[in-house]
Amino acid sequence: MFQIETISAKMLDYYVERSDAVIIDLRDPVSYKKGHVRNAVNIPYHELEEYLEKKQEQKYQFPGDKILILYCDRGGASMQAARSLARAGCRTRSVIGGFAAYRGRNLVSG
Repeated sequence: MFQIETISAKMLDYYVERSDAVIIDLRDPVSYKKGHVRNAVNIPYHELEEYLEKKQEQKYQFPGDKILILYCDRGGASMQAARSLARAGCRTRSVIGGFAAYRGRNLVSG
């Protein structure tokens, strides 16, 4: 069993400017465009799962030296994605409560 570290939505602000972290928004592109955390990359959950299951050619490249900070709407999908990525050798963090819980200063509105 892979232990996944969780962080609070408030902690997202701590990772926004860090060079050793990549913030990944797992929501659909429409939700991402309406609002997201600054510097977050949008990789919809279903695309990430398909990529990990099928091991497609390098559609996504996750740098091994970075911490992947994952958030979704409410936290469930990001926990699943964090587990899958941890099994693939990535260092991950999942945001408890997801984007719905985020009230930080790095909100980008569409």
